[in-house]
Amino acid sequence: MGEVTEISEKQSFISGLFGKKGDSNSISEILKRAKSHFDKPLRSMPAYDQENDGPLVEFEVPEGFKEIERYWLQEPYSLVSILVDRRTRYYRLVEPALTKFEKEMLKRLHDDFQDVLVLNPTTSKIEKDALLVDKTLFLLERYNAEISASAIHRIMYYLKRNLLGYDKINSLLYDPYIEDISCDGVEVPLYIYHTRYLNIESNISFEEEELDSLVIKMCQLNNKHISVSQPIVDATIQDGSRLQAMLGREITPRGSSFTIRKFRKDPITPIDLLGFKTCDMEMLVYLWLAIENGYNMLFAGGTASGKTSMLNATSLFMPSTAKIVSIEDTRELLLYHNNWVSGIARESFAADATGEVSMYDLLKASLRQRPDFIIVGEVRGSEARTLFQAMSTGHATSSTMHAGDVQTVINRLTHEPINVPHIMLQSLDVLCIQEQVYIEEKRVRRTRSLVEVLNVDTETGDLGINEIFNWDPSGDCFLKVGDSHLMQEIMHVRGWDSGQLRSEIESRRKILTYLYEKNMRSYIQVSLVVQAYQSYPKIVMEGIENDTLYSLIQDMVA
Repeated sequence: MGEVTEISEKQSFISGLFGKKGDSNSISEILKRAKSHFDKPLRSMPAYDQENDGPLVEFEVPEGFKEIERYWLQEPYSLVSILVDRRTRYYRLVEPALTKFEKEMLKRLHDDFQDVLVLNPTTSKIEKDALLVDKTLFLLERYNAEISASAIHRIMYYLKRNLLGYDKINSLLYDPYIEDISCDGVEVPLYIYHTRYLNIESNISFEEEELDSLVIKMCQLNNKHISVSQPIVDATIQDGSRLQAMLGREITPRGSSFTIRKFRKDPITPIDLLGFKTCDMEMLVYLWLAIENGYNMLFAGGTASGKTSMLNATSLFMPSTAKIVSIEDTRELLLYHNNWVSGIARESFAADATGEVSMYDLLKASLRQRPDFIIVGEVRGSEARTLFQAMSTGHATSSTMHAGDVQTVINRLTHEPINVPHIMLQSLDVLCIQEQVYIEEKRVRRTRSLVEVLNVDTETGDLGINEIFNWDPSGDCFLKVGDSHLMQEIMHVRGWDSGQLRSEIESRRKILTYLYEKNMRSYIQVSLVVQAYQSYPKIVMEGIENDTLYSLIQDMVA
C-alpha cells in the first residue's frame, strides 16, 4: 500500500510540472513549477507552554546528596546540578526523560532519518535544524502518531543531539564554566574541569561500541580520519574547541578516549588578566608599549599555565594598521584586526605526507606576505629556527613554548629538536614565564617572571637577562625588581624625553584602569579603545576625563 501511495505522489508531482491543458510548457515554466514545489514553507515546531504542558526536565536531589548549584545549559531541555556528598562533588547532567512509547518513536525516526539526511545535504547549522524539524513533523504525520507538543519537543531534542551534535556530551559544549572534558575509557565516568569546582566527576559514561562510535563520529564531523591504523587524532571541532582522540584498546587498554579543551568564543583580554590577577597594571602597561613598538615576545610555561591566554590578550595591543599573520596547529587565537591572516596547519592525507601543510611551511609562506607582526601559536620544532630568523630580519613576533623557567627556555631552544644558534637568541626581547599555582587550595595562573633578553656572551654562550617583574607568592603580588632597558630604548627611538615616556606610561595606566572599573572586558571593546588611542590619543583621554568613553564604545559595539 505504501508503494502505491509513493507512486501516486510521484505521478501527481510529474503531472504538476507540466501543468494543466493550455499552460505553457517551456523549460523555464517547468523549472518554475518544480521550484515552487520544493520551496514550500518548512513545518515548524508546535507551541510549547511549560505552565500548561509541564516541564520537559524534572530532577530531584538523590538521598544522601546536597545540591550546591543548578543552572540551565539549553533551556528548557537540559540543566546541570552540582551535587555534594560527604566525600566529593559531582556534575549531574539532566536531560528530558522519555516514556517507552517516545523511545520507540525516537528509534524509528532515527532509523528513517539515515536516508532523509543523505538525500537532503545542507551546509549551515540553521538549514540542518530547519530541515530536521520539517522532516520529523512530516514523518510523524505519516505515522499517524497522536503525540503531545511536549513529547515532540523531547524527541526533537534527542534527534538534534544525536544527528547534528555529539550525542551524550553535546550539552556539555554549552556549559560556559567547563574548560576541559575528559573521557578516560569504557564505562569510566566522564570528568569535567569546571572553573568553579575544578576536576569533577559527571554522570556520563559509555559502553565500548558507543564510545568507539562517538570518537569516530567526532573526527568525521571535523574532517579527520581515525582508524586502527591511525588511532590518534588532533582536531578542531565546530565551535573552535580542541579535540584529542584515541581509538580502540591497542594503545589505550581501557578503551577509546578523548579530551576536549573548550574554546572561548569571548577570549581573555588584558582586563581579564587584571581581574584574574594573572599580572598587574604595571606589567600590562610595559607589555603594551613593548608590543606596540614591535619587540619580540615569548610566553613560556607548563601545560594550562596561561601561555596562549597571555599571547591572545596582549596581541590586542598590536596597532590596528599593522598586518598580522598568525600560525597555529589548532585554532585558539582570536583578534579584532581587519588586516589579519590566520593560518592553520594541516595533517597529510596519506602515509607519504602528501598534502601536509606544517607550521614550518606556513611560517615560510608568511615571510613572503610582508607582515608587520607574526604570531606563532607554539614553537616546538624546525619552525622555531625560522621564527628566530624572522626576528633577526626585523619582523616583530610573538609565540609560546613549553618551559617552566628561563634556563629551560634556553635549553629547549638551543638543543634538539629546535637547535637555535646561541647568537640568534639575542633577537628575542622579552620573555614571560607563566605558572599554574595554588592559593588557598584554589588553582590560579600567575606570571612568575618577566625578563628582558640583553645579549649573548659569544665565548660562553650565556644569555644576559634583566628581570623587570616577578611574583611574590607570600603576598600574591607582583614586585618590580629592575629598571627596563627596553623602555629607555623605546624613548630614544620615538624621540621622547623622560617626561614624555612617563606621560605615555601614565596615559596607558589610566586607560586600563578605566576599562577595568567600567568592566569593559570584551575583546572588541578593548581593541576599539586601544586602536582609538593609537590614532586619536587626545580624544580618548578626554573621553576618560569626561566619562564619555564608555557610552561611545558601547554605541560602536552596538
